[in-house]
Order: sequence, then C-alpha cells, then structure tokens
Amino acid sequence: MIVATELGLLYAVMALGVYLTFRILDFPDLTVDGSFTSGGATAAVLLVNNVNPFLATAAGFGVGCIAGVITGILHTKGHINGLLAGILTQIGLYSINLRIMDGANVPLLRTSTLMTPLREAKLLGTWSSAAIFGALALIVLAIIVWFLHTDLGLAMQATGENEVMARSFGISTDRQKILGLALSNGLVGLAGALVSQYQGFADISMGIGLIVAGLASVIIGQAIFGSRNILNAAVAVVLGSVLYRLAIQVAMDVGLDPNDMKLMSALLVVLALILPQWSVVRRISGLRAAYRGAGPQGALTADEYIDDVDDLEIAAKAKGE
Repeated sequence: MIVATELGLLYAVMALGVYLTFRILDFPDLTVDGSFTSGGATAAVLLVNNVNPFLATAAGFGVGCIAGVITGILHTKGHINGLLAGILTQIGLYSINLRIMDGANVPLLRTSTLMTPLREAKLLGTWSSAAIFGALALIVLAIIVWFLHTDLGLAMQATGENEVMARSFGISTDRQKILGLALSNGLVGLAGALVSQYQGFADISMGIGLIVAGLASVIIGQAIFGSRNILNAAVAVVLGSVLYRLAIQVAMDVGLDPNDMKLMSALLVVLALILPQWSVVRRISGLRAAYRGAGPQGALTADEYIDDVDDLEIAAKAKGE
C-alpha cells in the first residue's frame, strides 16, 4: 500500500496536468500518452550521460511543454480538431521517443538519480518517502492554484468556460490554449521523468493508456471530494490519483490478472462518470450541499433542496431531455 501511495503521489503531478486541459481549458488532449514517455525518455538518456538529476528532470518538463505547444499549434493555427491534433502529436512522439532512447528502453541501474539518496537511506517504500512525494505534489498543486488566480490564469479559465465571450473581452484564446497545453504536458513530462527514476528505467510503452489513469484521477477525486473551487478541485485530483493507485493495488492483491489492469481502469472511469447521474447519488449530493448552505438557491434546507432537484428532473423529462 505504501508503494501504491508513492506512485499515486508521483502520478498526481500528471493528473494535475490532465486537470488543466480537461477541466480548465475543456480541451480533450490525448498528447499525454506520448509526452509522458518523452519526459521519462529524455530524463533517462540525460542521466545515463551523467547530467545533473535536477537538470535532467527539468528537461523532461521542457520536452513535455514542447509536445503541448505542437498540439496547440496544430489545433489553433492548423485548424485541426483538438482531439485529432492530440492523437497526431501522440503518434509522432512514438517515433521521436524511440529516437531519443535509441531503442525501446533505457535502464538506470547504477545511475545517480533523484531517487538514489532515498534508496541509499532505505527510505523508498516507507511513509517517509511517501511524505516527500506528497510534499512535491503539494508544491505543484500550490503553483497551479496560484497561477489560476493570476490574470493569465483567469484568462485561461475564461477561455475554457466560454471561448466566444473570452474573445469579446480581448483575450487571445489561441495563446491561452497553446499555453495551457504546454503547461499541462510539461507537468505530464515532469511526472514521466520522476516515474522513470522511481522505477529505474524508461520504456517506450510506459505512457500507453496513461490518459485513462489521468482521467480516472480527475473524475474519481472530484466525484468523491467535490470541486467547489480551484483549490478544492486540485486537492481532489491529487487524492483521486492516490485512490486510483490504491484501487489498482487492491485489485492485484485479490488476484486480478495484471493484464486486466487497463480494463479495470476504464471501468473505474465509467463508474465515476455514471454514478453522479444516478438519482440516489444526486440526492445525497443535494443533502450535503444543503447542509453546507451552498445549494443553488442559497442556504436551503435539505428537503427544499431535494424538492428542487426533483422539480428539475420532472421538467427535464417533460422537455424530452
């Protein structure tokens, strides 16, 4: 469970990147599978060539940013559908990653990495290292929350909420999309660099299906812990990443075939998307919002809030929605 928690906190950096595109920009970015591997491959190759681990990790972030910029340019300047732009970049990165590593993988045995001091001190696999990774995740989280409250961050939020309205206020939505995609994939590349050092190698397949894990972290976390504001939503993403890894670990402990992990990931995302739509879950959410005094009508009682939810459901059915 400690190892699962460690991985969950490392992958939380990636999940925060996914949160920027899918929740803030409302952009379905599939570049993630490629940029994660690019970050890990770049860091691994530099480490093998005796580059400082901090510089190698920063390079992973930089390569991820470049991948995001490419997707952004394809979408905004090439007028290619966002989903397709991400797929094209991801496919191109597969060959580029093979070139970077000059093969399918790069081992980091006997190579000095950011994890070396923790291994030598026998802290990896303990709650001490989990606390260190948790602090790292919190630092990234704090930077994102701070950024989203700056003028630039607010412009990015406006672009994701209503692109037409944002343009009417003089916001360059194309620049905001490119910047958002760059930051998002930069975080994904950073996570790839950290994970490759944690597991001791970079592999061409390390990013395959990772977008599902990122979405699972975002959706599960916000479904359980809510998303009332930016801080709450970001914290929920980090906790969702840890819960996702713990769920995977539990599944393996009870004997589930490791080959079925991707299927389980997909099912977790499906459940997280469907459950909030069930009337029972919606009524429970209504009770929670009412007791917080945060219902859509102000500080309603629980019964009043539930009545409003029922009225909305009846009206939606009458309209055929």
